[in-house]
Amino acid sequence: MPVRQALRLALGTASALGLARFAYGLLLPAMRDDLRWTLAEAGTMSAANGLGYLLGALLTAGAVRRVGAAATFRWGMVLTAVSLAATAVSDDFLALLAARAAAGAAGAAVFITGGVIASRMAGRDAIAIYFAGTGLGIVFSGVTIPPLAEHWRLAWLGLSAAAALATLVSWGAARTSEEVTAAGAGRAQVRPLSRIALAYLLFAAGYITYITFLSAYLAERDAPLAQVMLTWTALGLAVVAPALWRRRTARLTTLLGLLAGGAALALVAPAPPVILASAIVYGATFMGVPAAVTTLIKTRTPPAGWTATLAVFTTLFAAGQTAGPWLAGLLADHTSTTATLAWTVALCAAAALIAKEHY
Repeated sequence: MPVRQALRLALGTASALGLARFAYGLLLPAMRDDLRWTLAEAGTMSAANGLGYLLGALLTAGAVRRVGAAATFRWGMVLTAVSLAATAVSDDFLALLAARAAAGAAGAAVFITGGVIASRMAGRDAIAIYFAGTGLGIVFSGVTIPPLAEHWRLAWLGLSAAAALATLVSWGAARTSEEVTAAGAGRAQVRPLSRIALAYLLFAAGYITYITFLSAYLAERDAPLAQVMLTWTALGLAVVAPALWRRRTARLTTLLGLLAGGAALALVAPAPPVILASAIVYGATFMGVPAAVTTLIKTRTPPAGWTATLAVFTTLFAAGQTAGPWLAGLLADHTSTTATLAWTVALCAAAALIAKEHY
């Protein structure tokens, strides 16, 4: 049953992205206050996750050739759960950086191999379902983390437990009849998609700052707990919404333009209803970008090169999201958290213009 397998496989993106990457944005205000970080230091923590993601992307193709996509996915899930637990152990900045980097490396392995497995499944909706799993992780974070308030260590342990459960449920879904091994792995095919690669890099550097600093932006405006929970939950549900996914994989430039417009809404009028609308538009589009890129790779490169090509694009993605939060954090330290949203608007709008030339 492809749909059931895809739903279980989607717990990979729920864990590796929704929990291990994006949930940090909810914990940033409490960790920043408790550990007395600047916004640049808070952004560096997100950058460490991106750097680990970059390392994981570089190593994943080799791991797949050695042990296969299924095993790489499964053990990436295990490492994700362990790294989330490790984040709760210490308040030392370097130790936290290491834990966030480990979560990023594991997330890259899960993201790439899960995408390959979903691409080889029967049924048109497998890729869409796989990426939509990210929303499940965001919804879980939005419901469980804000009530914990300052108890950020307990929150990380809760995220680890959820990731461990996701590992168990998705374990058997990580299988494919066309397992990628040394004999079947081809070379990356990047040249035909060079403009898309540049747009993807800009997107990565831009989109991550919105979700990283959204809670800090709300905290700066004394947003009540209910608003924070509602905003994050709505964002996650927008990612999951199945009716949107079929349309979102059509044109990459449209997705990037909507993403820039959604982030701009919060800048135009920071009233609760407008911020909620901004989060919904953001959630309804941002995971559509990697889904659309994965579809482009699948349709415009030979099957033997899917893993290697997706690994290259994930490397570019990781490089962008490593630099983005740190640079935006530096800018925000000299201005305000509003600058982080403006950063998302500018880079995603530029990416939309570049991607438009591809079609």
